This record gives sequence, structure tokens and C-alpha cells, in this order.
Amino acid sequence: MRKLLVPAAAVAVLATSGLAFAAAQHTDGTIKSVDMKAMSLTMADGTTFMLPKTFKDPGLKAGEKVSVMWDMSGTHKVAESVKMMK
Repeated sequence: MRKLLVPAAAVAVLATSGLAFAAAQHTDGTIKSVDMKAMSLTMADGTTFMLPKTFKDPGLKAGEKVSVMWDMSGTHKVAESVKMMK
């Protein structure tokens, strides 16, 4: 029984450590375009973020510098928050 318990505990620790990497990521950059109909934000480097339906536009426009907190949903980067930088 002890021979199975130690490997099982090691597997459990390794499996849960992957969840820590699932946290939101952070990107700073300049806006290339904002499409509120498609709910998308494209950065100057070509990265596109999908905006949630509940997103309230704080006046984003091309050329603005922003900080985006995002997470992956399937193959899409979904913005959790978008803040304008000074």
C-alpha cells in the first residue's frame, strides 16, 4: 500500500502545480484597432484579444497605450481587463 501512496501523492502535487500556470497573463502595448461590434481588440504587434460581452469601453482608440490582463479560452485570448496607461 505504501508503495502506491508515495507515487500517487507525487502525481497529485505535479497535477495541481499546472493549475498555477492557468492564471491570467499580462500584456502592455499600443492599440491598432478596436471593433466593438465584433468585441475584439487588436494590438500593434498583431495580437488580437476577444472582449467579454460585459466589457464597457473606456474610450479606447487606435494609438492608445493599454495594459491587458487576459486568459486563454480554447484558441482565443480573452481580455479580462483593459486599462489605459498614462
